[in-house]
Amino acid sequence: MRAFFILMILLTSLHSTSVVAKSYLIYSVAQDLPMGVDEQVLKKNFYVNMGSNQGVKKGTLLDVFRIISVLDPYDNRKRINYRVKIGELKVLHANQEAAITISHKTLTEDLPVLDLDSFIVGDHVAVATN
Repeated sequence: MRAFFILMILLTSLHSTSVVAKSYLIYSVAQDLPMGVDEQVLKKNFYVNMGSNQGVKKGTLLDVFRIISVLDPYDNRKRINYRVKIGELKVLHANQEAAITISHKTLTEDLPVLDLDSFIVGDHVAVATN
């Protein structure tokens, strides 16, 4: 009986100290509609699931990464994932768990071929460290 209680305490302590990494990403994009006006600048907002609880506030820069997944030609059951930085977002407004951002910088040189050059839903974000 005593061994059972020790085992339960051990399992409980292992479970409570486990750390779960969360992916932060762009979950929605909103943009102006083109109205056919010459030289119209279309604005885009990018909504991310990272907010003030993660240290984000107005003016914070976020790095944007695209995950490029390629099938290994020598092992068809294995995929190789590349995490490539494609640009930066600037935070306009932050709530506790989410933020509204705009494009700050888009990288154009030394990038692999991308399906879309703009930021898209599903791109990963992280607080810029440079």
